[in-house]
Formats: sequence, structure tokens, C-alpha cells
Amino acid sequence: MALRVGFIGVGAMGEPMAASLLRAGFEVTVCAHHRREPVERLVAQGAADGGDPAGVARASAFTITCVPDAPQVEEALFGANGAASGAAPGTLFVDMSTISPVATRGFDARLRAAGLRFIDAPVSGGTARATTGTLTIMVGASDADFEHARPVLEAMGTPKHVGTVGMGEVVKLVNQIIIANVMLANIEALTFAAKAGADIDTVLAVVGTATGSNYLLQNVLPQSLLAGVSKPGFALDLLRKDLAAALDSARALGVPMPSSSLAYQMYTAASGEGHGRDDYSSVAGFYERGGGVAVRNRP
Repeated sequence: MALRVGFIGVGAMGEPMAASLLRAGFEVTVCAHHRREPVERLVAQGAADGGDPAGVARASAFTITCVPDAPQVEEALFGANGAASGAAPGTLFVDMSTISPVATRGFDARLRAAGLRFIDAPVSGGTARATTGTLTIMVGASDADFEHARPVLEAMGTPKHVGTVGMGEVVKLVNQIIIANVMLANIEALTFAAKAGADIDTVLAVVGTATGSNYLLQNVLPQSLLAGVSKPGFALDLLRKDLAAALDSARALGVPMPSSSLAYQMYTAASGEGHGRDDYSSVAGFYERGGGVAVRNRP
């Protein structure tokens, strides 16, 4: 008999992740978060409609949440018709959202007090790798819970056990701190290059073999900013939300993060200009206006 997996939050990331579970042979039950269309598409592929989070949990041995932030996790788990109210004792909850580690540990404590289990498993790789089932999955869990969840997680990508509950979110926020700052460094450097009259393709080719090479420069920017595409691989407002969680955690830990604080302000300004739903490379507008140059591949 196939393992029964519930999935709450079938949005831009959750829908292809749930589809990966279906392809792997799991019995998947879903419910709508904001829109019905993803549920209907997944039902057409063989998923069941649980109606609400409680219904999803009632039908599932594993219940996954993949929603924007901690308030939405709270609602999905403990709100009216929340998943915790429908779950059988011992159900393993897997939160694949990117939220504060403090909130994560709070959810863990509340679920365990109710006789349920919990792990955090945020992901990296964007919608493209969600679609192919090749996400990097950072898992905070006990050894036993990680092994129990491993077959489910492996259907969506490569799970890495990084420590106890909450540590998955810590490692994911480390990734977000890096990409937020590296994106700004890339754009600043390319604006400089464009203003100085350098050929951007030549710059990319040379730096790609030098110490300044990085994944965003070689793989993300050529498909977004440098191609004149604003459709998000990763929405600016989601990165801004992740940076806020990282900065809140850093304040609690007493860790100074001046570069990330500036990055947060830069992304906030871009969001205020209407780019919140665009790819986070759209923060380049500030640099382009200031330099009086467009950083684009030339025809």
C-alpha cells in the first residue's frame, strides 16, 4: 500500500512538489490555500482533495506544509479546521516553508504536546528544480524522524540532515543571506562594467573562470536580468521576507549583519517600486538608474 502524504500549500513551489510525490507513487491529498486551480490540476493527476487542512491531515500519515511565512503555518496547523485537529497520534508534520527558526521550534513544541511529530525541511532550487524533483532539502529533525521522512523527501529532491528541529531553517537562512548579498554584488559589478563600456558577455565568460565566479552570475542572471525577464525564478518579496527572518534571528543571537541589513533595505525599496512579485534581480533598477545605463545582454 502506498504511503499517504498530505500537502497543504500547493502554490508556485508546492504544486510541482506535490506532483513529484504523485510521480513517485505516493497517495497525495491536497487542499486549496488561496487558489483552486492548482488543486484541480493535481486532482487531474491523481491527487485527492482533502477540502481543508484538517481533512488533509485526517487522510495522511505525513502532512507537509509549504506556505509563505510563519503566520500561514500557524493557520494551517492550528487555525479553524487546522491540520493538527485532524491528525492521528504520531502523525509526522513536515514544514517545508522558510520561516524563523524560533517559530519553527514553537510549532514543534505545540505539536509534540499534542502527541504529534514535527520536522522542518525548507528547500532551495526554485520552481525549475521543484518541477524536476531535484530540490536541495535542509532537514532539522531527530535521527528517527529524519529516517522516517526520508522516502517522502527523496521524491522531491536531496534531503540533507543538518541537525535538530529548527536547524533546517537556520541553514536555509544562511543560503538566503548569501544569495541576497551576492546578487547585489553581481549587479553592482555588472553596472560598473556596462558603464565603463565593457561587453557583458565577455565579462561573464572571463569572470566565469576567475575567482569572482558564482552560481547567480553564471546561471540566474543570464536567464533573468540579462535576458530582460522579470518573471520570477524567485520573487523579490519572498527573499525580502527571508532576510527579515534572518535579521530577527541575528538580533536574538547578538550577531551583527550590516551587509544583510543594507540588502534588506535595497530589496524593500525595489518592492516599494512595484517589483515585489518580480524576480529578485529586479533590484538592479536602482543601480541602472544611478549609473544611467541598462545592464542587459546586447543583441
